[in-house]
Amino acid sequence: MTAANANPVTWNFKLLAQHDLGGFGGMGEGMAVQIAKDGRRILWLAHESAPKNFTGVDVSDPRNPKVVVQTELPQSYMRSNSLEMTGDILAVAYQTQKTGQQPAGMELFDCSVPEKPKSISFFDCSGPHSRGVHQLWFCDGEYVHMASGSPDFKPSHPLDDQFYRCIDVRNPSKPVEVGRWWMPGTSATDNVQPPPRHPLDKGYRAHNTNVYPQKPDRLYLCYIDGGMFVMDIKDKANPKVISHWTNSPPYTGFMHTAVPLFDRGLMLVTDESTEDGATDWPKLIWVIDARDESHLVPISTCPLPPVDAYKNRGGRFGAHNIHENAAVPTAWQSDQIVIGTFFNGGLRAYDIANPYQPKEIGSFVPPAPKGTPVGAVQLNDVFVDEREIVYTVDRHTGGVYILEMDF
Repeated sequence: MTAANANPVTWNFKLLAQHDLGGFGGMGEGMAVQIAKDGRRILWLAHESAPKNFTGVDVSDPRNPKVVVQTELPQSYMRSNSLEMTGDILAVAYQTQKTGQQPAGMELFDCSVPEKPKSISFFDCSGPHSRGVHQLWFCDGEYVHMASGSPDFKPSHPLDDQFYRCIDVRNPSKPVEVGRWWMPGTSATDNVQPPPRHPLDKGYRAHNTNVYPQKPDRLYLCYIDGGMFVMDIKDKANPKVISHWTNSPPYTGFMHTAVPLFDRGLMLVTDESTEDGATDWPKLIWVIDARDESHLVPISTCPLPPVDAYKNRGGRFGAHNIHENAAVPTAWQSDQIVIGTFFNGGLRAYDIANPYQPKEIGSFVPPAPKGTPVGAVQLNDVFVDEREIVYTVDRHTGGVYILEMDF
């Protein structure tokens, strides 16, 4: 099946609007919703690559989104793939294409007037072996948790350049690091053997660094080819491993996101598809029994559509990210429904009331957006606000799609 004859799918989702963001519709993994002082609802979006940094969209009326601001990156070799917002403060991650380039790090913005974001501070993470920050997490107004390089960190392998760092931003004009941790063997200074390389080798480096106020002393850290770690960060200066779970080998690495469902003793873990044509299939959403956090047990995966129906549509096919239940007032919370993006497999919703047998209950696979270089949609991330409005973004040209759930 080719993209030309691949039928769009809309099941239990209703498309309210799509916006290509002025022709700059290649979007990353950063999505957050702010309630501005004048009552407007602003959706903040990170771009996948230059020239744009981030975009603010008024989604007060989800059927009529309006761009209110779109900012530029200072250099063409940068990307601001990740952002988060607490109150009126926006935290943005800056990663460069090559080590040693600048600026690389994190910038905080005052967005109390959405049309006029003002820089509060820049936390420099550049260095001879650093590309800066790939991902950050910021939902308590006090700490930014991030996957970052550092000027004083030399990896044992060039692909292992980003690790966990905790930054105190209680004084947002003067961010300061208070803790860090890396997987043993990934620093050139470690007195242990570096980990064995995976065949696809995407690196042993930090990706998502989720910390929830329900358990502020726990970090749910995904480490790409290194699997995921539950970390004790009660003493932020000395993070400690509680448990480690990996599916690779025999799977093909790139663990992306871990979301605990505290009241149910469960955890959701996603892999990321990174290869076109599904050559890294299967990339899945895993359901983990986490009742004993020191002994994590996989119990099911969310069902994928047949790989043969999607692998030749163009671009990637497989899991990427899910709605992460960020503990902010503007985010929907659910421990029964999982909503995730699957690149050309679109957006999919699952009922996990029975965690041993997740059931698909909705899907949205739009037509290929105009101008896409891969011939198919590549839905990259999803965020659901407290009104149960769903926002999902395309990696290349499609911008943002705004949906209602019909389940």
